Amino acid sequence: MTAKNDPSRSLALLWGSHTTPGRSGLTVRSIVTAATAIADAEGLAAATMRRVADRLGVGTMSLYTHVPGRAELTELMIDIAYGELYADVDEPAKATGGWREGLRLVGERNWDLYQRHPWLLQATGARPVLGPHATLKYEAELRPLDGIGLTDVQMDSVLTLVLTHVEGVARIQADLARTEDGSGMSDQEWWLSTAPALEKVMDASRFPTASRVGQAAGEHHQASVDPAHAFRFGLARILDGVERLIEEKSPEAGEG
Repeated sequence: MTAKNDPSRSLALLWGSHTTPGRSGLTVRSIVTAATAIADAEGLAAATMRRVADRLGVGTMSLYTHVPGRAELTELMIDIAYGELYADVDEPAKATGGWREGLRLVGERNWDLYQRHPWLLQATGARPVLGPHATLKYEAELRPLDGIGLTDVQMDSVLTLVLTHVEGVARIQADLARTEDGSGMSDQEWWLSTAPALEKVMDASRFPTASRVGQAAGEHHQASVDPAHAFRFGLARILDGVERLIEEKSPEAGEG
């Protein structure tokens, strides 16, 4: 939002033309593309108006004739990134395998988006960006759930459950990446060096379950946690739960 919290101004920018050049030759799209490239490489905090202007070879004030400020630029970045998700609005609904495969596709696409643009985890907040690509994203991701017996509120709740799971595990992965960069040690290297030392100080007889399960998981993942495994395991369990919800709502569920 703008400093004056004017939603009409923000929405007009999000839904307006992004390809019409101004007198400087800049377009909103070129500004957002430059900002996204900086954020991809260095994080969201690095994508300042000054850095974007330097990358485009223009004065900082030239950007303000297209984008009022940093908050609006971030909203544009989020919305345009969402445009990468699907080839068309029906792609999730057309997935072979019905609603379950459609929701799995939704989860995978959002997971991949966070891998390409980890800065999205820093940019997204409690209130959604209500741009054209964000709206198309919502429409596309709801369609696999339409007409399968859920209420509208349940459809929204199921989608929210899937997306918050993806975001939560993506945050774990991003945290691990930052820790690896700061320590100079991969999570696998940390685990291999820590596990033997932990065995010496932790009494397995006092913590028999934690010791057994922790050792099995650590040996399997060769790390303290495997975010990709956690994402796909959790998504499958969520889809199992959605399937149970649909079955409970079906007319046949009351027969017998």
